[in-house]
Amino acid sequence: MLRNVLSAVVPNCPALVHVSLQTGSKHYIGPPESIGKFTIETPFSEDMPRLDNCPNLYYDQEDALFDAVSRSRRRGAASHQLSAMNVVCTLCVYAAICRKEGGRKLRWPGSLGAWEGFSNASDADLVAEQHIWAAVDPAARNEAYNCSNGDVYKWKQLWPVLAGSWSWIVREEGLVAAAELDQVANWWFVDALFMDKWEFLDTMNKSKEHGFLGFRNTVKSFGTWIDKLRLYKIVPSCRIVSSL
Repeated sequence: MLRNVLSAVVPNCPALVHVSLQTGSKHYIGPPESIGKFTIETPFSEDMPRLDNCPNLYYDQEDALFDAVSRSRRRGAASHQLSAMNVVCTLCVYAAICRKEGGRKLRWPGSLGAWEGFSNASDADLVAEQHIWAAVDPAARNEAYNCSNGDVYKWKQLWPVLAGSWSWIVREEGLVAAAELDQVANWWFVDALFMDKWEFLDTMNKSKEHGFLGFRNTVKSFGTWIDKLRLYKIVPSCRIVSSL
């Protein structure tokens, strides 16, 4: 799909000066089925080599982008590493179901290692800021950049922020009709994220050295996105008692 788009757009749009490709952290760890098969040191940095003998859609996308740019002799291309998977919706759904089932405590569903281990996150607004920077700053050309909030967190810090089966919640709370359970919750992703002590840590040093200094406070960001989901009636407005 990407090759088809590039083959049509690049040679036929003389005013095109920049293409920005959004990939994800699986660039470093491989697809979900390969998790645990490779020993990868954190934090992830943009100069880390590709995994050997590990087919990866992100590698193919990067190759397609740089091939199209090189053939057209254009100079503006950037690749960004970020997961498109959003854990906030899934956790809000979990909280809403706990509340509906007799006001159950919002118990941590993962491992102790995931509860106490360090992670980092990427606020969608920050990602947008970096895309804009990469599109207009010459220093960003033909480079790959991580994009994370610039801090670290532990889930035991975020869990109290989380507020608080599904079809009647949608009706009773007046949620948007499109808010079907399988559209707002990615259970498999949360299971994988919480099942062990994962250190999804990357470094923003290269991005900062090249001039992008954006950052977010992850704890505040987590609460902000929960509030936005409530505002747009994707998840219910509720708070429940948290518990490990």
